[in-house]
Amino acid sequence: MSVSTRAVTTAALAALVAAASYVQPRPLPLVGAAVVLAVLVALGWPSLLRLPASGSTRVVVALCGVGGAAATYLTQGEPVLRHLPMVLAGAVVLAFIAQMLRRDGRPQLTESVSGTVAGVVAAIAASGWIAAARSDAGAALVVTSAVALAVAAAVAALPVRGWVALGISAVAAVVAGGAAGTLLPNIDTVSGLWCGLVAGVVVGALHLLLERLPARGARLAGLSASALPVAVCGIFVFVVGRMVIL
Repeated sequence: MSVSTRAVTTAALAALVAAASYVQPRPLPLVGAAVVLAVLVALGWPSLLRLPASGSTRVVVALCGVGGAAATYLTQGEPVLRHLPMVLAGAVVLAFIAQMLRRDGRPQLTESVSGTVAGVVAAIAASGWIAAARSDAGAALVVTSAVALAVAAAVAALPVRGWVALGISAVAAVVAGGAAGTLLPNIDTVSGLWCGLVAGVVVGALHLLLERLPARGARLAGLSASALPVAVCGIFVFVVGRMVIL
């Protein structure tokens, strides 16, 4: 999968998140979006990191990502993410059980366990979009961040590499976030700038990291790499909503 294709896919997934934030009953459609992100991350995660036992890795990452979305949606009151640590703890146990069930001599055992847990963290992070939609800014916060994320992904497709790409993505996302924050209700320009900065840094940093992985061009690996920025950005958007807006 080419860089431009991954950028378009990332932008489309960000648009999906933005659209889901406005569909009633809130935030149920965002649960569906978070599940889609978790499954997409899981599908290509073993190929992206070249992990053994790809089947069990996909199952653990997808199952825990879906569990995190369900736990966030079903949690009443504050703090809304209080059950995610239990999901993550269960994920670590599942990762070890999956390794115990392997019948291939367990090569690359350390890489497989650590890679699976890393994928679980990325998939669970998508639950942040659900929590962000339940904040005071609600849909405006989600849409502002998603717009900045889509712009950063588009800029990341430019023929630049390294720290320059990170800087350009951050600047473009800050501008887009500020503009969206100015136009949308329940959020202001400064909050939009913060959302843009977070989205730009996440997209730029992951682009800088993933360009070092030779497997990113494969179809499933590219799909996972495309969903990764949107999923990871969810938890950071929630943090911005709590620290800047509320």
